[in-house]
Amino acid sequence: MVIKVFVATSSGSTAIKKKQQEVVGFLEANKIDFQQMDIAGDEDNRKWMRENVPGEKKPQNGIPLPPQIFNEERYCGDFESFFSAKEENIIYSFLGLAPPPGTKVCTAV
Repeated sequence: MVIKVFVATSSGSTAIKKKQQEVVGFLEANKIDFQQMDIAGDEDNRKWMRENVPGEKKPQNGIPLPPQIFNEERYCGDFESFFSAKEENIIYSFLGLAPPPGTKVCTAV
């Protein structure tokens, strides 16, 4: 299973850049395998991301902004969902991954 993080490497938005850096930095720091999928330089990546973000997760204009996170074909969420999962210490379930051995896992009751 590969985590795919859709990013825009040439985004003019500082806010988008910071969000992308936070997601990528967290995954790297926690040694979670992932691929960055650039939507700025690759039309196929942009089209795939836009078509595979669920309708209820798309903004009113219909164009989801990066970062968008997938586990293979399964949509995990956007930055806000990622941030919430990180804060609630449920990032592995958010990503659809088994936690590494020795990781303390919180289960919702």
